[in-house]
Amino acid sequence: METVSADLAKQLRDLPHRPGVYLFRDRFHRVIYVGKARDLHRRVGQYFHPSRKFGADLKTRALLQSIAELETHVVRSEPESILLEGRLIKEYRPRYNVSFRDDKRFLLVRVDPEEPFPRFQMTRSRKDDRARYFGPFAHSGALRQTLSLMRRKFGLRSCRPEIPGEKDYRHCLDHVIRNCSAPCMGKISRAAYAGRVEQACEFLEGKTAEMRDSLKEEMKRAAARRDFEKAASLRNLIEDLKKTTRPARRFFRTLPSTVVPERELEALRDVLQLEAVPSRIECFDISNISDTHSVASMVVFRNGRPSKPAYRRYRIQGVEGQDDVGCMAEVIRRRCRRLKAEGEQPPDLMVVDGGKGQLGAAVRELQDAGWEMVPAIGLAKQHEEIFRPGRSEPITLPLDHPAVRLLQRVRDEAHRVANGYHQLLMKRRMEESELDGIPGVSAVRKRALLRAFGSVDRISRARAEELAGVEGVGKKVASAIQEYFQRP
Repeated sequence: METVSADLAKQLRDLPHRPGVYLFRDRFHRVIYVGKARDLHRRVGQYFHPSRKFGADLKTRALLQSIAELETHVVRSEPESILLEGRLIKEYRPRYNVSFRDDKRFLLVRVDPEEPFPRFQMTRSRKDDRARYFGPFAHSGALRQTLSLMRRKFGLRSCRPEIPGEKDYRHCLDHVIRNCSAPCMGKISRAAYAGRVEQACEFLEGKTAEMRDSLKEEMKRAAARRDFEKAASLRNLIEDLKKTTRPARRFFRTLPSTVVPERELEALRDVLQLEAVPSRIECFDISNISDTHSVASMVVFRNGRPSKPAYRRYRIQGVEGQDDVGCMAEVIRRRCRRLKAEGEQPPDLMVVDGGKGQLGAAVRELQDAGWEMVPAIGLAKQHEEIFRPGRSEPITLPLDHPAVRLLQRVRDEAHRVANGYHQLLMKRRMEESELDGIPGVSAVRKRALLRAFGSVDRISRARAEELAGVEGVGKKVASAIQEYFQRP
């Protein structure tokens, strides 16, 4: 098996040979993948087989490295597992799933109760409209048979017009064979038809016991009179009805989390030879993908868990270019000043994302602040090496070591916050315009000008009268815009 904890390995061995759905969670307890299985024991076990590690693509390898917890739901049949898989993917939207996110894989049933005479339609997309949706349904053939049965049972129309009339009636056979209540001819009121639609909605929600009993009795009568073809047809119809409307039973079997902060903190204390368990850890990361908008993040973990209200984001102010060491020095310096100004104590452990250079910068700033006693370490990404001040050789531990897992979790969170802030600033910069530098051009006027002319280039070539004709601009601002673009 792929390297997993002893507890998780035992739980994997105990998985039943039953159909179901499995969920993989990461170290932050977030669902990252949902899958279905005809045999949970075999399917989930395949992920951790040694051959999987070497033969998998990059996406699967990333998934395997992120798995920290497992949750399983046992169901009665494979079709149920397909339906439950789709519902859970829509609920959690895992990063490693794609198929079910937009409802395009399986059929849904749509009905708009606000139509004069609502009709039930099959669709593959769920829209944000007034309609009600049922599904997804795994068996398209069974669904079509069930909808046909439902229309006959409740006398619902299948024609396309929103308000059917006499012309539609002349070309319709449903009323002739008594499969429709004929709202096109006024043979049923809108209120009575709406009542039938509501009954059909309850039917699609699974309230089908009465109809199944009726079909079973009809099947028995057909068999008694030796009409075996009719009996077989009714038997198949009952099975289609079961497949379409049977609700999935969900049995929750949550495996114990492999994340135990208390144990990880104790392991970290022992590895770093600290006097006490580091109850408050601060971690810093730099993000400077380009020469502009270099930023940093600081995340705080209390007792091994993230304390998001204490997170901080920084815009680098005094460092030019891509200088991670200089950026780290600035951020640590600003953090120390803030703590001293607020009368706060330093953290029990300071972690910087990087190697000797970043760690050296952090240590120098701590010394300048008079906090040389604060433990500080650097965590290098490539091999998860732990660097300590004054020691040339890093500490290298197995990747499944509790201390490494804790540090990875802290570092990954700092990396996420830093990258998110960098992307936010880059997005804001893209939204900025050359018009922002012109006196008198407010945000409202800028939007009005861009709507009128379509681009800054066209605004720069427009005549003063054209600019002044835009609502809210006026002659004075129009002259300012022309002067700005005409200057050398």
